[in-house]
Amino acid sequence: MKNETYKIELPGSQPYAKLVTYIQDDSAEIGIASRPLVLVCPGGGYEFTSDREAEPLALQFLAMGYHAAVLRYSVAPAVFPMALCELAWSVGLIREHAEEWHVNPEQIIVLGCSAGGHLVASLGVFWNRDFLAKALGAEGGDRRYWRPDGLILCYPVITSGEYAHRGSFENLIGDSEAEISALLGAPAVEALSLENQVSGDTPPTFLWHTYTDDCVPVENSVMFVNGMCRAKVPSELHVYPVGGHGLSLANQLTQGQGGTAIQEECASWIALAHTWIEAQYGIRTAEASA
Repeated sequence: MKNETYKIELPGSQPYAKLVTYIQDDSAEIGIASRPLVLVCPGGGYEFTSDREAEPLALQFLAMGYHAAVLRYSVAPAVFPMALCELAWSVGLIREHAEEWHVNPEQIIVLGCSAGGHLVASLGVFWNRDFLAKALGAEGGDRRYWRPDGLILCYPVITSGEYAHRGSFENLIGDSEAEISALLGAPAVEALSLENQVSGDTPPTFLWHTYTDDCVPVENSVMFVNGMCRAKVPSELHVYPVGGHGLSLANQLTQGQGGTAIQEECASWIALAHTWIEAQYGIRTAEASA
């Protein structure tokens, strides 16, 4: 396995912003020419990026036979669209190195937890917008270069309305509401309510949430899926009846201090996501078929 770190130095990126890649070795003994890659965006309310939702998830997908990566994106005081630009840049970098890394350039899946889910969904709905191309200095380029091929949203922040996680939007917008509103051509808080931004260009999406999440209500995922249905884009949603917020793997591997965030009945989500990826692309990794 090749493990590399790429410092992100876009204008406005925070010093800690980086992309960490975990690339499977290419071996003549294994009959896989190229693999999907799962890029993980941890949550943290746009205030920090959670260790519990970073490498532990990437390494699980690595064990399933995928390539993996983790994006430590810029958070407050950085505001929109800084993290979005970093994510788009990361997807573009992966595509740029697809042949070298044996990544299938049409099988780049982006996963986000909580506020990281809002970031991932933002790329899913904004990837072809003029403001993003301009911010990346690529107005004349092919915008599909940074379009993800699929989204995995784990208890995502989506809506800025009744069921919003207010802290995420406060950190994302900061004191720049007027500037962001001008960038998006609409009031920032409304424009960043992503259930209203879904279109036919949004990638297929897998989501999971818990009914008893009292931090980011399940309605966030439901509203995004409703948007997907209106746009006639395939989606798969799993709602577990019990479980708090920020479960990550929901087992001992990502337990919080004092043994919190263990909800064994929710731990099946990653196997379901694995099945979704393989069905979505009609593939079977070596580990899955062993």
